[in-house]
Amino acid sequence: MKKKKRSPAMTVIILIILVAAAGLLTNIIRSRMPTKERMDLREYYGEAPEGEAILVLHADIMEKHALLLGETAYLPLGIVNTYLNQRYYWDAENRQIIYATPSEVTYTPASEEGGGDVWLHNEDVYLSVPYVQRYTDIDVYYNHSPERVAIQYRFEDLKAVTAKKNTAVRYQGGIKSPILCDVSAGSIMYLAAELENWAQVFTPDGYIGYVQKSVYQEASAEQTARESSIEQYTHTSFESPVNLVWHQVTVADANSYFENDTAAVSGVNVISPTWYTMTDNAGNIRDISSADYVNAAHNKGMQVWALIDNFTSDMSTFEVLSHTASRQALIGNLVSSVVNCGADGINIDFETLSEETGVHFLQFLRELSVECRRKNLILSVDNPVPEDFTGHYDRAEQGRVVDYVIIMGYDEHYVGSVEAGSVASLPWVEKGVADTIAEVPPEKVILGIPFYCRLWKVMAESLSSEALGMGEANRVVSEHKVELYWDNVVCQHVGSYDADGANWKIWLEDAESIAAKTDLVNKYNLAGTAAWKLGLEESSIWTVISEHLQR
Repeated sequence: MKKKKRSPAMTVIILIILVAAAGLLTNIIRSRMPTKERMDLREYYGEAPEGEAILVLHADIMEKHALLLGETAYLPLGIVNTYLNQRYYWDAENRQIIYATPSEVTYTPASEEGGGDVWLHNEDVYLSVPYVQRYTDIDVYYNHSPERVAIQYRFEDLKAVTAKKNTAVRYQGGIKSPILCDVSAGSIMYLAAELENWAQVFTPDGYIGYVQKSVYQEASAEQTARESSIEQYTHTSFESPVNLVWHQVTVADANSYFENDTAAVSGVNVISPTWYTMTDNAGNIRDISSADYVNAAHNKGMQVWALIDNFTSDMSTFEVLSHTASRQALIGNLVSSVVNCGADGINIDFETLSEETGVHFLQFLRELSVECRRKNLILSVDNPVPEDFTGHYDRAEQGRVVDYVIIMGYDEHYVGSVEAGSVASLPWVEKGVADTIAEVPPEKVILGIPFYCRLWKVMAESLSSEALGMGEANRVVSEHKVELYWDNVVCQHVGSYDADGANWKIWLEDAESIAAKTDLVNKYNLAGTAAWKLGLEESSIWTVISEHLQR
């Protein structure tokens, strides 16, 4: 039997089909094959001029560059203070960096030629990487083509993963995106964001790109464990809740009234007399301290935290704190007096600080804290309730440096207010507490409470008020037969009356309102309370505070 011959046309058709199928298969394979194309890193990072290096922090490429001098890189001071460590204080007057560790204050002069730790280059300050690493826990990586310096920091905020196999970090998500770098199995990467199938990551040495989620797993604690040799701050704290009262002492002779002024006081373990105030721009202080007062307080089981304020009108807090000579003169004068009188601590009450003063105020606290540790003094700082315009107080940094941060939980409404209201309504105070402990560990926060209220005189065209202690306020209520009601929102007794052509309003501070505020200490695990001020209270209030401070 003869085989049927295939026609030439059929053969051609079959060949065409096979070629087409092969081409289709090839395209399918190619579409699923990751590209091996590599990203031009000069295009990715940009170019740095001669003598400079691209600076990469975590997953961010900085606009500002590092400087290179031989094998040493120098970082811009602004970058260091903003991202890595805010404690490098530039003393422009003396052209030096001052750095306060927990135990000492160091001074490093700037050089215009470079080569040292501080380089003043075209009037911009740069710090050498080894100098930054001396006081800052960072990892630094150097790369070339282009020249760049990559820095990792804030490791507690990083989510580390490890590569399960050799893989590539790509410029964008998708296997057709060019490769930035190769990562070997077991290498650490940090997650920036997770998408559906891909994740944005950054490598320790400064590559920021994408990998498939299937190629990594969460790093173990052993893989991410760190040991730092950076000196850490230590703090002094009470085992029991702090029960502090401020004692306004305006003349030296008033110290002799201590026994009489505290005769009805109970439960208080800290008293803070207002002994010091700055008097001029050179760092001098008015000093009415008394060793006899301290001895009498100790005999009553009270520590003494001597207060210094900035209430003198003919001096500038900015001028005192922004000059190293006057700032350190102030510290020397204050610490010397406190030690000589035998007091146990210092309470800083610098109010209405301008924004430009903030950085110098923090440096003052750092330098003062060194002396307080050396002399075994407790350091506390008074702060207004957090508001948008008080961010420069930097309560977080205060909390790292000092022993206690005190919230002045009063003056919600004050003498200049445009409407009558409470000195310290509970919701306002509680918000102040919550906002403060968002920055400062609660065990270092003391809540300031008022022993006073305001009597408001409301007229058609004017509003005025006067501060009243608890006893005075009760006399007004009794004299005018004020009908009080309990306001569940503000947690105070409120009342009003008409007299002398005006309407008078009052929000009382009494046992119930003070109890509600003191209860916030336990609710938020605060360190205790501080009351303004001795002499405005009724004697029964001490029992209320003591009972509500018990844990």
